Amino acid sequence: MRDPLQRNEFLRAMTRRNFLGSSSLGLGSLALGGLLDPGACTPSPRVRRVIYLFQSGAPSQVELFDHKPGLDRLHGTKLPDSIRKGQRLTGMTSGQKKFPVVRSIYPFRRYGESGMWMGETLPYIGAVADRICMIRTLHTEAINHDPAITFFQTGHQQPGRPSIGSWFSYGLGSESEDLPAYVVLLSRNTMPLAQPIYSRLWGSGFLPANHQGVKLRPGADPVLYLNDPAGDSRGGTRQLFDGIAELNRLRRDAVADPAIDARIRAYELAFRMQTSVPDLTDLSDEPASTFELYGEQARVPGSFAANCLLARRLAERGVRFIQLFHRGWDSHSNLPKEHRQQCLDTDRGSGALVADLARRGLLEDTLVVWGGEFGRTVYGQGNPDSVVKGNFGRDHHPRCFSMWLAGGGVKGGHVHGETDDFSYNIVRDPVHIHDLHATILHCCGVDHEALTHRFQGRDYRLTDVHGRVVTDILS
Repeated sequence: MRDPLQRNEFLRAMTRRNFLGSSSLGLGSLALGGLLDPGACTPSPRVRRVIYLFQSGAPSQVELFDHKPGLDRLHGTKLPDSIRKGQRLTGMTSGQKKFPVVRSIYPFRRYGESGMWMGETLPYIGAVADRICMIRTLHTEAINHDPAITFFQTGHQQPGRPSIGSWFSYGLGSESEDLPAYVVLLSRNTMPLAQPIYSRLWGSGFLPANHQGVKLRPGADPVLYLNDPAGDSRGGTRQLFDGIAELNRLRRDAVADPAIDARIRAYELAFRMQTSVPDLTDLSDEPASTFELYGEQARVPGSFAANCLLARRLAERGVRFIQLFHRGWDSHSNLPKEHRQQCLDTDRGSGALVADLARRGLLEDTLVVWGGEFGRTVYGQGNPDSVVKGNFGRDHHPRCFSMWLAGGGVKGGHVHGETDDFSYNIVRDPVHIHDLHATILHCCGVDHEALTHRFQGRDYRLTDVHGRVVTDILS
């Protein structure tokens, strides 16, 4: 502002809070400018979008992905102290007098030309084994669900940080004019005691509010308060939004609060979503072959299979980060029955999504991620006698667990890392959560150290001060 009077009036209108907010937005823009610099990006980013199938509750790698045939002869024996090494246990098993080794309740088999080992309860994921990269050596510090899930979603065990999808929205923007950059889908669950999922897990934290995830609900009203009141016309709504936008602009000019810009954009996006969301959720244009692939459960709103199909439709429409939350993997008892049901709920949709993206030419620039917050112990939880006979659970195990990725940037039919004979400790090639986040960003052409936002005098990033790109899994 060249006019001193205008400049003084502007400064008087700025509160300290608004000044700091405006400054942080400017620094965020500078960070984004760095991301667009060739020095901050990979030479040729392979991935334009991420679909994250989060399995809340922690699937057992012993039953699903980490084949340990030697456990057959060790079944029922005491877990050696040399393997436990005095490692931390949860309060649910720390008082157990015995820690009996329990073999996988499900047989394993090889899938695909790669011969990748997986449990026989995953035939549909197994059918796309040659397209997925299995990481068997994930590890984390968190041993209880809430901090562990928060860690996976935000890069920190304590609530308050931006979610991974919000970082993607902030750093990469949106490819869709009519849908949010970050969309969340929660599947209806067949496990009545499944632990809850909190909305802060897709929150934007200290990033601008327009980067938080938008949750789509199953049924006829996917987004609350999106539809016009009965009797209102489309033209009337447009006029109302224009009036609200003008009032917001007047207030923004008066106080220079950057949050008002986010509010204006939210109203505009909401207006466009009134058309785009019904079109997205209307599956009547899907051919019969789609439901032959995903199964009849894909016709049931809110099922995991239906959400996998919606994820493909969101990917086609340019949504940058799509996250599915599926609950119910926390099997502290009755694991044989509960995990089998979970596999029935998730296996077909997961495999179908990868196959569907591939046949439509979308998998080469889409990264699919599948996994939970930690793994499960090789020893059984519960009465030792009933455990050995097959009625058992498994406790939380952060020391090593398995996840898989598929799509652009990663090696198909590849297994990374190795655990010991008990699937209890990592033998080689460990991958920390920060490493996983750094690698996902790298596949999208982003240097995880460059994606930062200044808040309360410090530059924050998804990977905190850690993280390395796991180059061995990249194609």
